[in-house]
Amino acid sequence: MNKISLIGLTEFKRFFNSPLAWSILAILQFILAMMFLLLIDGFITGIQTEMVGQDVSIGVTDVVVSRIYLWAGVIMLVVMPILTMRSFAEERMNKTLPLLISSPISFIQLVLGKYLALVLLVIVVVVMVSLMPLSLFIGTELDYGRIATSALGLFLLLTSFAAAGLYISSLTSQPIIAAIASFGLLLLLVVLYISGTSSTNASELFVYLSHISHFFSFTDGILNSADIAYYLIFILLFLVLTVLRLDSQR
Repeated sequence: MNKISLIGLTEFKRFFNSPLAWSILAILQFILAMMFLLLIDGFITGIQTEMVGQDVSIGVTDVVVSRIYLWAGVIMLVVMPILTMRSFAEERMNKTLPLLISSPISFIQLVLGKYLALVLLVIVVVVMVSLMPLSLFIGTELDYGRIATSALGLFLLLTSFAAAGLYISSLTSQPIIAAIASFGLLLLLVVLYISGTSSTNASELFVYLSHISHFFSFTDGILNSADIAYYLIFILLFLVLTVLRLDSQR
């Protein structure tokens, strides 16, 4: 466990030794902040005005909070492959992967250490996103339970992105190729959802296999053990595949 945490903290610090992580987090926060302000403005000038005198009311949590988490998940679909592309591809490109393989650590410790660094980065992203809706508590009532489930859903979604990106990065020596391939894989799972929900080609199997469909349950405030199990199995599968890939190169 000490070796895993050491690798994870070292890799996490390495993210911020270059301007890449700082730039990505700054751009991400700027885009989400703009969307957040637009959603609030739309709620105040549009929906809230239309609800005056009506029996049915729509809360700010339904309109603003849930959507900002959805947008964060969509944007991170593009960003996460950039963050994971260097994990093993850069090691292979710089000829340092043989040193890691021959070092006195197991492949499981190596993979879990690098994955831990990505999980820590995901936590930073989730906290940054969550601070925006939580800031609304000053002027309105919030559904904190729904915020909590949305944050948990975003965390599980992004950690599943990280596991898939880690595996793709272990397949190639070119970080750019790893990023494109990871994005292609994640986009394929989104296409499965779109295909599975289409009126002409509806398929419950496609919807279930898509990670984005399970994320919608969390943003709706539904905490389903089946959705949590899906993400845990998804993550475990790609971590095992990464270990097997490294073991085949011994």
